[in-house]
Amino acid sequence: MTELERLQQAARFIRERLTLAPRIAIVLGSGMSEVLKDLEGAERLAWEQIPHFPRATVAGHAGEWIFGYLEKKPILLSRGRVHYYEGYSMAQIAFPIRLMKLLGIERAILTNAAGGINKDYKVGDFVLIRDHINTIPDNPLRGENLSELGPRFPNLLDAYSARWRAQAKEIARELGLGLHEGVYIATPGPMYETPAEIEAYRRWGADLVGMSTVPEVVAARHCGLEVLAISLVTNLAAGLGSDKLTHEEVLETTKRRENELARLLRELVKRL
Repeated sequence: MTELERLQQAARFIRERLTLAPRIAIVLGSGMSEVLKDLEGAERLAWEQIPHFPRATVAGHAGEWIFGYLEKKPILLSRGRVHYYEGYSMAQIAFPIRLMKLLGIERAILTNAAGGINKDYKVGDFVLIRDHINTIPDNPLRGENLSELGPRFPNLLDAYSARWRAQAKEIARELGLGLHEGVYIATPGPMYETPAEIEAYRRWGADLVGMSTVPEVVAARHCGLEVLAISLVTNLAAGLGSDKLTHEEVLETTKRRENELARLLRELVKRL
């Protein structure tokens, strides 16, 4: 079975079981699975139910898709994601994004927990991703191109929608939420980076570091989805703050800021 056939089979499975046809998707990152979980008219699918769908293995990722209404608009909410460091192939990591495309999704908001490299950032700050640097040693587009989804050589010039970022900044101002804008560097993980690596990334121009999101953005832009990505600074990167650098610290910070993130996401969806 080809990758496209696997995607089509999963899409048929979902369409046969759901009544909603959302055009907007939201992916919730580490520790964020409780944000927005109570959608109106919610229809739920555990990832284990969906053919060929990868399984979540990391704490803080619930492993569920919820279809429901947010601000009277139908959305698809992904409670968690999978990562390269879990042992998944790039095709498996891209599978949920490509499946969204086959289900009719046109716009995706991706969220993640990230380490702050920029010394102006504090733990708990929100940051719009305006560009990225990728150090993960693989790419979801490597191999035979799925021409039914997108071109062989997609352009990433506007990977993170400039017009959507402008709208997000305006909304954040109205809500009284601080919202930085910066460059995210994706690393393979699962270990946290060394202080020397963080200093190198800072010199490259990175403001944030994390272990996700970039493969999803590449797959999303390949198949024509408009993307907005928001990081929550859950810790200062190695050498810049606490020596703890634990996953528990990440989950603690996301829990503390989940209400503010929910406010921002609700207003973003409301104005689409």
